Amino acid sequence: MDNADKVSEWAAKYVAKRIRHFNPGPDRYFVLGLPTGGTPLGMYEYLIQYYRAGDISFKYVKTFNMDEYVGIPRDHVESYHYYMMTNFFTHVDIDPNNAHILDGNAVDLHAECMNYERLIEEAGGVHLFIGGIGPDGHIAFNEPGSSLASKTRVKTLARETLEANARFFDNDIEKVPKQALTVGVGTVMSAETVMILITGSHKAFALHKAIEEGVNHMWTVSAFQQHPKTIILCDEDATLELKVKTVKYFKALGAVHEKLIEDNSDS
Repeated sequence: MDNADKVSEWAAKYVAKRIRHFNPGPDRYFVLGLPTGGTPLGMYEYLIQYYRAGDISFKYVKTFNMDEYVGIPRDHVESYHYYMMTNFFTHVDIDPNNAHILDGNAVDLHAECMNYERLIEEAGGVHLFIGGIGPDGHIAFNEPGSSLASKTRVKTLARETLEANARFFDNDIEKVPKQALTVGVGTVMSAETVMILITGSHKAFALHKAIEEGVNHMWTVSAFQQHPKTIILCDEDATLELKVKTVKYFKALGAVHEKLIEDNSDS
C-alpha cells in the first residue's frame, strides 16, 4: 500500500467483506480478534464509517481483544478497555456482552486467561484475527523469546516494550505496567485467517524478519509464515528493509489482492 491510510482502508474493507459474506445471525456469529495501538486506529475509523453508512452491522459479531495491562483501572485512559470503547465499540451496534477483553484486575489472573481460551473455543474459534506488531517483531504482548505455541497468559513486559509505551504514561517508564495479559502466538495461529498491519519505517526491520528470514521465536511475528492464511498489510515506509525483488513480487500481485476486497468475489 502507498501509505498508512491505504492500509487502514484495505483492512476495513476486508473485515467488512468477511462479515457480510459470512452472513451472521442469532445462531451464527462472526468471531473477530482485535488489536489496539496506533496502527489499527484508521481501520476502526473506516469501519465506523461503513457502519454509519449502513454497509455493515456488528450485531452478530463476537470480538476478542489481544491483550490488556495488569493492574490499571478499566477507565484509565491507557487501558485497552478504554481504547476499545472510545475508538470503536461505542460507535457501532455490537452487543457489549459479545465484546471480550481480558480483565487485568481479575483476582486470579491465571484463571482469567484460561477462561478466555475457553470462551474463544465456545465461540467456535476466531474467523479473522487482526494484529499489529512492535518494532521488535512482537505480536500482542508476545515478547521476543515467547513460545510460538503459547496460549493466553500473564506476560512480563520487555524493557523495549516499556520504553516504547512510556510515551503513553507521561514519558515515565516507572508508570508503565510491568505485566500484561495477552493471547499467545498459538492462540492467534488457531484463527482461520490472520491479518497483520505493519506501517512506518520503524517497523521495517521487523517486517524483514517476518517474511524474509526463517521462523524465529525472537521475532514472534515470523511464526505466521507457517499459518495457512496470513495477510500482511504494509505501507511503503515499512518496506525499506526488504529486498527489491521481494517488494516487486508482492506489488505485481496487486490485482489479486484487490479481489480479496471486491464484493463480487468469494475469496
